[in-house]
Amino acid sequence: MTTPQAPTAAQLTFADPDGDAITLHVIAQDDLDRWLDGQPARVANWVRASGFTARLGGALPVPDDAGGIALALAGYGTAEARARGRFHLAGCAAALPEGVYRLAGLPADRAEEEALGWLLGGYVFDRYADQTRPKARLIAPEGVDAARLEAIAAGEALTRDLINTPASDMGPTDLEAACGALASAHGARMEVIRGEALLDRNFPLIHAVGRAAADAPRLIDITWGDSGPTLTLAGKGVCFDTGGLNLKPGGSMALMKKDMGGAATVLGLAHMIMALDLPLRLRVLIPAVENAVAGNSFRPGDILTARNGKTVEINNTDAEGRLVLADALALGAEDAPDLMVSMATLTGAARVAVGPDLAPYYCDDANVVAALEAGAAEAADPVWRLPFHAPYEAMIEPGIADLDNAPKGGFAGSVTAALFLRRFAGGANYLHFDIYGWNPTPAPARPKGGVGMGARALLAALPRALKL
Repeated sequence: MTTPQAPTAAQLTFADPDGDAITLHVIAQDDLDRWLDGQPARVANWVRASGFTARLGGALPVPDDAGGIALALAGYGTAEARARGRFHLAGCAAALPEGVYRLAGLPADRAEEEALGWLLGGYVFDRYADQTRPKARLIAPEGVDAARLEAIAAGEALTRDLINTPASDMGPTDLEAACGALASAHGARMEVIRGEALLDRNFPLIHAVGRAAADAPRLIDITWGDSGPTLTLAGKGVCFDTGGLNLKPGGSMALMKKDMGGAATVLGLAHMIMALDLPLRLRVLIPAVENAVAGNSFRPGDILTARNGKTVEINNTDAEGRLVLADALALGAEDAPDLMVSMATLTGAARVAVGPDLAPYYCDDANVVAALEAGAAEAADPVWRLPFHAPYEAMIEPGIADLDNAPKGGFAGSVTAALFLRRFAGGANYLHFDIYGWNPTPAPARPKGGVGMGARALLAALPRALKL
């Protein structure tokens, strides 16, 4: 067994503010002519001759008399172009030569987003092959909390590394090791319940989903903090999902290494919370399983009893994530935390509804919703609220058991999954994210591959949501 050491995280830091730096002028397209008019002829002529237009993502070094770099320009495009994306300077950073840069001309209200984007743009997943890493480093802009952004970037790098690692190196045992490394780094406590002990400790759904795999199912329970409001994070840790006896077709199985993206995201968020020493009591619950196929696989038609006593009819073994989360949420609810959050790569229906760039969520607590929407805007981490629509409750009630894990009909798949989970969460102070956890198309600060969704928004929301 090998455990990812997240070597990328160490690279996601700002440069020494006291060292020499190249001034990087951030210039919008409609401001280029005015800026050029104020420059020496040598600079203005070079910029015009180079064809620099200040388009979004464009970058241009300007040489000095000795052949070095006197200054550099970063195109900031138009307001319309900027509104269609985020982390625009990360694209410029990738196009700049090696060096340390200090920003000039960036609006103060964009400094935090662009500084974080620059850090995240330094992420590469190089565990299995050498990758080219951007060489331009940034001095944190004036007024930005550099340590906070570095902690956020490190948490995001952890999430990406965990999702990007294939199941051959990220089974339940490996995920447990990653949890242990995180707990050890922050002085947190960790308990793990494995294999048949899950039945002895009343986690029957986690056991049922994972019992067919060679790598035993387990529940990982991390606690940190001694005072303040209580926050419980539950992350779906299905390290690989074959679909079970309702076997997925090959094309649908190709990305199933990311089916532990909920676990990876809450672990990245947990790192941020602990590294920033937020004044709260944190609990992280990770049901870690592989949904495999064997003679002892759970079957369509089985009726299982969850930790909280509710019976569940299994109508599709490929709807397993809500099962393992149900037991974890039931455990978390027993302590009545001030806020309980689940994160899961749960349904394709959520992706059809909002695509891969938005993190859909469910919550009926008005204070939490307001805090999360504000936090999402602050953190450049877009979210979209979907409804716990009560009339659909009947769709998850099969009659033969309390609940149906996969209602027939194909309608409102994300909503019915969220309603299912709410039956185990124990109260109105529940927030559920149905995330994708994967970036299919490269974008500034977000290479193709695993990606955190909703974590930064939630981190920004916590002070208001929990009155920290």
